Amino acid sequence: MTRPRVALVTGGTRGIGLGIARSLAAEGLDLALCGTRAAAEVAPVLEELRSTGRRVVYQSADVADPPARERLLEEVREQLGALHVLVNNAGITSPDRDRDLLEAREASFERTLRVNLQAPYFLTRDAAAWMIRQRKDDGAFEGCVVNVSSVSAELVSPNRGDYCVSKAGLSMATRVWAVRLAEHGIPVYEVRPGLIRTDMTSAAAARYDREIAGGLLLQARWGEPADVGRAVAALVRGDLAYSTGGVVTVDGGLTVPRL
Repeated sequence: MTRPRVALVTGGTRGIGLGIARSLAAEGLDLALCGTRAAAEVAPVLEELRSTGRRVVYQSADVADPPARERLLEEVREQLGALHVLVNNAGITSPDRDRDLLEAREASFERTLRVNLQAPYFLTRDAAAWMIRQRKDDGAFEGCVVNVSSVSAELVSPNRGDYCVSKAGLSMATRVWAVRLAEHGIPVYEVRPGLIRTDMTSAAAARYDREIAGGLLLQARWGEPADVGRAVAALVRGDLAYSTGGVVTVDGGLTVPRL
């Protein structure tokens, strides 16, 4: 009997990450999730996902911490035995959010880049090495990496410059890893969300409600985590199998140039 594919989704118990986890569970994948909350705090989410019949494990881990990433992958290996899909979703907004760029602090810049760029870069390194070994043992193995970035990889928000820089870096990291892993048959994609209704965007909800009503988007509604989840599921299924290194934008038309 063939075992289900296994996906590791960082930051997978709320917001966009949970939307992705739900979509992948619906596709029949077993799940390894991580976040910074204690297991007891995410128990209802884990039970919801397990109710689909999937195996679901959770590890509390700060992905910016190298030993924590190592323990995370070891937990996936021990509990689920394989890893086919890595979704680098965990991220933070800038600690210096709403601070004038001329007053930017290096500590904020360093923390943002460690979580949003350095962590997925090196988690991809270690996960990909494991995927390559699995592919050597099983020619039918299908690996995949998906980086969840942001329209802030392209659109400038001067009140959170470090966040924009981190997401632009993650966009380039997607292409770097796509080139390196191509010979091993492991595609790497970027999914670029726009305004998605999550805890992270709730503080600015009233402002964006007004801007959406005023025509900010071509599709005049908030994006939902499920919108991003469906995009990731399509990539993991192989629907865009000839598009490694590519960007899938999920932003309701926000970044379409207009006159």
